[in-house]
Amino acid sequence: MRNIQRQPLKMFPDVTNKNSNSFFSQMTTADRQALLQQLKLDYSHILINYFTPNAALPEKIDKFINALFCANIPVPQIIEMHMELIDEFSIQLKLEGRNDDTLLDYRLTLIDILAHLCELYRRSIPK
Repeated sequence: MRNIQRQPLKMFPDVTNKNSNSFFSQMTTADRQALLQQLKLDYSHILINYFTPNAALPEKIDKFINALFCANIPVPQIIEMHMELIDEFSIQLKLEGRNDDTLLDYRLTLIDILAHLCELYRRSIPK
């Protein structure tokens, strides 16, 4: 697809240190925008590499999910991020004269991310 400059994943507060100051809703507008920009960049890297053999990808997915969890990112925000990236990829493929039908397969990436996030929330509930 396109060459995306990769910045190191910025880990936000550790899962064990989930406090209300790190919640997305409590952040300043500038902090929210910076966080969303970084998460979108990280997610684009996950999307691009999702169907390729990449031993490091599961760890990147785990870090991404931990960042979503710790910041308490709303699920609609995650879906919006996914849709924006798929739209960008579709435009790029069309500009290259290529078919964008394969992008439908990337719904699996979103389902995988949301399933892992649900599992993380499930495990965080005290028994």
